[in-house]
Amino acid sequence: MKCTSCKEGSLIPSFIEGLFRAHTCSNCGGNWILTEDYIAWKERNPQFSFNDSIHCEIDETTQAILCPITGTIMRKLRLSTTTEHRIDYSASVGGIWLDKGEWELLKNEGLAGSLNAVLTAHWQRNIRINSAKDNFSEIYQDKFGKEPYEKVKNVREWLYQQPNKADLRAYLLAEDPYSAEK
Repeated sequence: MKCTSCKEGSLIPSFIEGLFRAHTCSNCGGNWILTEDYIAWKERNPQFSFNDSIHCEIDETTQAILCPITGTIMRKLRLSTTTEHRIDYSASVGGIWLDKGEWELLKNEGLAGSLNAVLTAHWQRNIRINSAKDNFSEIYQDKFGKEPYEKVKNVREWLYQQPNKADLRAYLLAEDPYSAEK
């Protein structure tokens, strides 16, 4: 198989850290992994713990790349809300393309043992939801200022724990809560 990323090297059968099967590019060092190989290894080694990885340079493919088996465009999936980094996934064959250094990134992010979970719609939806919350939080902090935003968040949290929250909200929003007039 030709490398899906650099298109120059060949994908040579190998193992990721001697653990599970992969195909490594002879030129760019990227890895093609079938999720079935990863999951089979995980099932045989449920207690395995990955060591923290050392920092290394990551060669991220930013353009769309093709599945080396089907030739179809692979999806780019985010790993977490803490990194904008994306891995490439071919749903049609259950294959993952990891650019050089991405395995180490997965280990650093604590995701090497959850690689199959990262591929799920549920995981990706949670990243989108949490990213949207983070974006709104930044907007509110910019709009209100850091200290007022923290205060209003605490009041809001307290308010929603109160059994009479509707009355408390009405009191807060009333121009003059001590008047019968609107």
